Amino acid sequence: MACLGVFVAYLPVTTVSVSLPALQRVLGASTSQLSWVSDAFVLPMAALILTTGVWGDVHGRKRVFQAGMAFCALGAAVSLTADSVQSLWVGQAASGLGAAALLPTTLALISHAVPDHRERGRFIGLWAMSMLASLAMGPLIAGLLQQHVAVRWIFLLPIPVSLVVLVVAAFLLPDSRAPHGRRLDWPGQISAAVTVTAVVYGVIEGGADGFGTPSVVAALVIGAVSAVAFVLVERRSDSPMLDLALFRSPAFAATSLVAMISFLGLIGFFFVLSLYFGLVQHLSTWEAGLRMVLVSGTSLVAGVPVGRLMHRVSPRVMITTGLVVMAGSLLSLTGVDAATSYGSLAWRLVLLGLGIGAVLTPMTASAVSSVPHHLAGMAAAGNNAFRQLGGALGPAVLGTLLTTRALDALPGRLTDAGVPTETGGHVLAVAREQGLGAVAGLDLGPATRPALSALSGSFLDGLQLCLVVSASLALLAALACAVLLRPAAPAAPGRRGAGAPAPRTAAGPVLVTAGSASTQGPQRTP
Repeated sequence: MACLGVFVAYLPVTTVSVSLPALQRVLGASTSQLSWVSDAFVLPMAALILTTGVWGDVHGRKRVFQAGMAFCALGAAVSLTADSVQSLWVGQAASGLGAAALLPTTLALISHAVPDHRERGRFIGLWAMSMLASLAMGPLIAGLLQQHVAVRWIFLLPIPVSLVVLVVAAFLLPDSRAPHGRRLDWPGQISAAVTVTAVVYGVIEGGADGFGTPSVVAALVIGAVSAVAFVLVERRSDSPMLDLALFRSPAFAATSLVAMISFLGLIGFFFVLSLYFGLVQHLSTWEAGLRMVLVSGTSLVAGVPVGRLMHRVSPRVMITTGLVVMAGSLLSLTGVDAATSYGSLAWRLVLLGLGIGAVLTPMTASAVSSVPHHLAGMAAAGNNAFRQLGGALGPAVLGTLLTTRALDALPGRLTDAGVPTETGGHVLAVAREQGLGAVAGLDLGPATRPALSALSGSFLDGLQLCLVVSASLALLAALACAVLLRPAAPAAPGRRGAGAPAPRTAAGPVLVTAGSASTQGPQRTP
């Protein structure tokens, strides 16, 4: 049930990403509106994932799991029948809420069912492979449906799968709750949701209208203030949504930071890659899916040996190596252009998939195994929240960089291509007001071909900037992992008895509190 839940939760990520050019044409959306199609899904997931984790701890994880499946089905149904980009945002938001309920709940269910941390690591590996399987199948499902039906049918599959799993879970899924009393932390939830929403809104709208506009400045200020408020509230709360003492665990702190940074670059990369396939290489959704599946498919295959190596190789080594491989593959992609062949692109995407496969499973297992199993729900929710925060910022940040750089380069590219000044001004106005994709549909007579060539060139300028930024983020995450994800130092003999070894988990160092090794979880200071 946990594997099916995470499969449904992540299915919209790549099915929608690979379909963005087609959705833009059908709905007439601008580039900033297109960014909100992805972020309308990721934002609720990032903002509410901590709350749903607490709801599962308090009211029962089975109920939250079933609610998540129901929201996934509802969101897919709304998206399937959407006739405007605004309606699609609503459907994506409902699906994102369902995913927010599923991600921490599924990991907590596994932790409850498998309390032994060594055995638990194997099941978390299967959970991570299910996520990768969803990411791998998404582009192919989207390509097949668009090739034979229509783009809106990409939202069909989650509906029957969610409903079937919802019914089966009622009979087969055991329920569980946190053994220690918890209650909802509304001040923390509100401040967290405001922080995430304000920051992502500010980044997206700043890229479209400029970061000096009053609404954007206000959003970023509100985000910063609410972030400070969240920290203050959680420090004083008797039942915090995210106990800040969790960050005393080097493993939890490192994996949360790595999750946020790496997913910012990764999800943002998928966003700009899908636009590259549509606007520059003019590929169909099926052809784009065959290329994007190289990343997630390779990650899925790589997850099998990675899961077996988790008990033999340090997670610090595995995650750092995977991030360096990801950075190298992203930098190698800066050499692509409109004429890059499938074979030349394939090895770069396969290399990226190998890096992701080496990072995802040990990163998740380290975060969950670094705390006692009764805190696994909070740890899982916290790690997923940072991951989804990075995923929400990814399309916003890289979409902004792509648009800004491409628009800056477009006038020069139009001049170099020999496009008349008046026609070039019209193209630039359309690109700024309606998005880069709108230029591809213009009929400019004899100037159409050189204008499209200029559009491709300016897009590649923006793509190269995005790839360099994504690679830099991966290297930054690798550095954070190498510095923070260290084995815990053995406790002093007087604390644990002479010769007593410090406890360790299979997937990473134990939780360290107040300077000593402990397996009892975060200790709050009165």
